[in-house]
Amino acid sequence: MIRIGVIGCGYWGPNLVRNFHAIPEARVVACCDKEVERLQRMRALYPEVDTTTRAQDLLDAGLDAGAIATPPHTHHSLAKAFLSEGMHVLVEKPVAQSAAECIELIELAECRGTVLMVGHTFEYTAAVNLLKEIVESGEIGEVLYISSTRVNLGLFQQYVNVIWDLAPHDISIISYVLGKEPVSVNACGISHFSDGIEDVAMTTLTYEGGPMAFLHNSWIDPNKIRKMVFAGSKKMVVYDDLEVNEKIKIYDKGVEKLVCHDKQKLFEYSYRYGDVHSPVLEDFEPLGAECRHFVECITHKKTPRSDGYSGLRVVRVLEAASASLRQLGHAVNIEHPDFAEI
Repeated sequence: MIRIGVIGCGYWGPNLVRNFHAIPEARVVACCDKEVERLQRMRALYPEVDTTTRAQDLLDAGLDAGAIATPPHTHHSLAKAFLSEGMHVLVEKPVAQSAAECIELIELAECRGTVLMVGHTFEYTAAVNLLKEIVESGEIGEVLYISSTRVNLGLFQQYVNVIWDLAPHDISIISYVLGKEPVSVNACGISHFSDGIEDVAMTTLTYEGGPMAFLHNSWIDPNKIRKMVFAGSKKMVVYDDLEVNEKIKIYDKGVEKLVCHDKQKLFEYSYRYGDVHSPVLEDFEPLGAECRHFVECITHKKTPRSDGYSGLRVVRVLEAASASLRQLGHAVNIEHPDFAEI
């Protein structure tokens, strides 16, 4: 029985408690939050779970694992404290606010022999895993470019800009599907309501040998949109997370360049308009799959799909995007150290 403590009972924390509560091999022993009203709600839902406003109480409770669902600027310090006590840790994205902090957590987890897992929940969805299979199979051919739109009205964050808030999802999905990291990042953004905290941003990720990925993130859009387009040389795939039944659509559409053999060497283009296919997806809650994976990794001493290195890769892109914002959109290269040296 894995004894778990959850810290942060705002929006996401209760979902973690609910999903861990449904796993026979796990038991949520305690949850923590600064807001007493949130804890009262948790006690009403789960009378057997202890509640506290002090993070130290979780550290003193002799727990096996801790799940962190607090604001991003607290992730590193809390994860470090839990890992130092020999606890396994599941921390929401982003795992930390710098690559240096990520590396410190990775080293600490490896030293203690504990699991460090990052809540890149979309990597556990049926849609994203099918998308990965489609791309890797070569069905759509070479990926030419990727377009991702993740926008809505609010919620404005106090400590991070819209890139650090929304783009981690896009970055983790794209890098997971492609199986590689970008080599450089360009980012442009603007702050309309809070100085220094961009609420609208466009980010470009460049991958060695292609493709390029374009991310649009906003807190001031009238519509909530969660859509990604993978345009291939043979076919195209659209992933719309807000679709209920057809999250993945494969379009048999494309364009080919034909050379005209004449003195002017002109080019002609052949456009293909084929069918649209939407595969049936398995129906399950991604967070439930993520929580079960965390427990399995602890029980069977496995490496998580979204481990500390996965979190580090996302944070390196976010750091580069922040640097590009300060440089008015100039490209910032991403260093890729040998993980074996960490």
